[in-house]
Amino acid sequence: MTTALLVLHLFVTIALIGTVLIQRSEGGGLGIGNSQGMGAFMSGRGTANLLTRSTSILAALFMVLSLTLAVINRGAVTGGGHDILATPAQTTSTQTAPAPSATSPATVPAAASTATTTPAPDATQH
Repeated sequence: MTTALLVLHLFVTIALIGTVLIQRSEGGGLGIGNSQGMGAFMSGRGTANLLTRSTSILAALFMVLSLTLAVINRGAVTGGGHDILATPAQTTSTQTAPAPSATSPATVPAAASTATTTPAPDATQH
Protein backbone atom coordinates (compact mmCIF):
# COMPACT_ATOMS: atom_id res chain seq x y z
CA MET A 1 0.00 0.00 0.00
CA THR A 2 2.87 2.34 0.77
CA THR A 3 4.37 1.73 -2.66
CA ALA A 4 1.08 2.56 -4.38
CA LEU A 5 0.76 5.76 -2.35
CA LEU A 6 4.35 6.73 -3.17
CA VAL A 7 3.74 6.22 -6.89
CA LEU A 8 0.52 8.26 -6.70
CA HIS A 9 2.38 10.93 -4.73
CA LEU A 10 5.05 11.08 -7.44
CA PHE A 11 2.44 11.55 -10.18
CA VAL A 12 0.62 14.23 -8.18
CA THR A 13 3.92 16.02 -7.55
CA ILE A 14 4.87 16.01 -11.23
CA ALA A 15 1.38 17.20 -12.22
CA LEU A 16 1.50 19.96 -9.61
CA ILE A 17 4.89 21.16 -10.82
CA GLY A 18 3.67 21.15 -14.43
CA THR A 19 0.47 22.99 -13.55
CA VAL A 20 2.33 25.69 -11.66
CA LEU A 21 4.88 26.13 -14.45
CA ILE A 22 2.17 26.45 -17.12
CA GLN A 23 0.51 29.38 -15.38
CA ARG A 24 1.45 32.91 -16.22
CA SER A 25 1.95 35.38 -13.43
CA GLU A 26 -1.13 37.32 -14.59
CA GLY A 27 -3.22 34.17 -14.38
CA GLY A 28 -3.58 33.66 -18.13
CA GLY A 29 -1.98 30.24 -18.42
CA LEU A 30 -2.74 28.48 -21.69
CA GLY A 31 -5.03 31.23 -22.88
CA ILE A 32 -2.68 32.36 -25.63
CA GLY A 33 -4.62 34.37 -28.17
CA ASN A 34 -8.32 35.14 -28.14
CA SER A 35 -9.87 32.35 -30.19
CA GLN A 36 -13.58 32.57 -29.45
CA GLY A 37 -14.32 29.41 -31.43
CA MET A 38 -13.76 27.21 -28.40
CA GLY A 39 -16.00 29.29 -26.17
CA ALA A 40 -15.14 30.50 -22.71
CA PHE A 41 -13.49 27.22 -21.66
CA MET A 42 -10.08 28.01 -23.11
CA SER A 43 -10.31 31.79 -23.06
CA GLY A 44 -8.02 33.76 -20.80
CA ARG A 45 -10.50 33.76 -17.96
CA GLY A 46 -11.56 30.13 -18.41
CA THR A 47 -7.98 28.90 -18.50
CA ALA A 48 -7.10 30.85 -15.38
CA ASN A 49 -10.04 29.32 -13.56
CA LEU A 50 -9.15 25.82 -14.80
CA LEU A 51 -5.48 26.11 -13.82
CA THR A 52 -6.29 27.71 -10.47
CA ARG A 53 -8.81 25.00 -9.67
CA SER A 54 -6.50 22.19 -10.78
CA THR A 55 -3.60 23.68 -8.80
CA SER A 56 -5.77 23.84 -5.69
CA ILE A 57 -6.94 20.24 -6.11
CA LEU A 58 -3.42 18.94 -6.77
CA ALA A 59 -2.03 20.89 -3.79
CA ALA A 60 -4.72 19.43 -1.52
CA LEU A 61 -3.98 15.91 -2.83
CA PHE A 62 -0.27 16.48 -2.28
CA MET A 63 -0.82 17.51 1.34
CA VAL A 64 -3.20 14.63 2.08
CA LEU A 65 -0.83 12.08 0.53
CA SER A 66 2.14 13.54 2.42
CA LEU A 67 0.34 13.34 5.75
CA THR A 68 -0.97 9.84 5.00
CA LEU A 69 2.51 8.57 4.13
CA ALA A 70 3.91 10.17 7.28
CA VAL A 71 1.27 8.52 9.49
CA ILE A 72 1.71 5.13 7.83
CA ASN A 73 5.51 5.18 8.16
CA ARG A 74 5.84 6.74 11.60
CA GLY A 75 6.52 3.40 13.33
CA ALA A 76 8.43 1.78 10.48
CA VAL A 77 11.85 2.51 11.99
CA THR A 78 13.22 -0.44 13.93
CA GLY A 79 13.81 0.47 17.51
CA GLY A 80 11.62 3.53 17.12
CA GLY A 81 11.34 6.04 19.88
CA HIS A 82 15.03 6.72 20.33
CA ASP A 83 17.18 9.50 19.04
CA ILE A 84 19.86 8.34 16.62
CA LEU A 85 21.99 11.36 17.46
CA ALA A 86 21.96 10.66 21.19
CA THR A 87 23.73 7.29 20.93
CA PRO A 88 27.37 6.99 19.84
CA ALA A 89 28.11 5.31 16.56
CA GLN A 90 28.81 1.60 16.79
CA THR A 91 31.95 0.34 15.13
CA THR A 92 31.74 -2.70 12.91
CA SER A 93 35.38 -3.61 13.41
CA THR A 94 35.80 -6.75 15.49
CA GLN A 95 39.58 -6.91 15.38
CA THR A 96 41.36 -7.50 18.67
CA ALA A 97 44.95 -6.97 19.57
CA PRO A 98 47.05 -10.16 19.27
CA ALA A 99 48.22 -11.78 22.45
CA PRO A 100 51.84 -10.94 23.30
CA SER A 101 54.25 -13.75 22.46
CA ALA A 102 57.55 -14.66 24.07
CA THR A 103 59.50 -13.05 21.20
CA SER A 104 57.66 -9.75 21.08
CA PRO A 105 59.84 -6.62 21.10
CA ALA A 106 58.47 -5.56 24.49
CA THR A 107 59.97 -8.63 26.25
CA VAL A 108 63.37 -8.60 24.50
CA PRO A 109 66.00 -6.72 26.53
CA ALA A 110 67.13 -3.45 25.03
CA ALA A 111 70.78 -4.55 24.83
CA ALA A 112 69.96 -7.65 22.77
CA SER A 113 67.85 -5.71 20.28
CA THR A 114 69.88 -4.08 17.53
CA ALA A 115 67.00 -2.54 15.61
CA THR A 116 64.88 0.11 17.21
CA THR A 117 61.24 -0.81 17.00
CA THR A 118 58.25 1.05 18.23
CA PRO A 119 55.36 -0.92 19.65
CA ALA A 120 52.06 -0.83 17.81
CA PRO A 121 49.48 1.49 19.31
CA ASP A 122 47.05 -0.23 21.65
CA ALA A 123 43.65 -0.73 20.04
CA THR A 124 41.78 -0.07 23.28
CA GLN A 125 43.18 3.45 23.80
CA HIS A 126 41.58 6.39 22.00
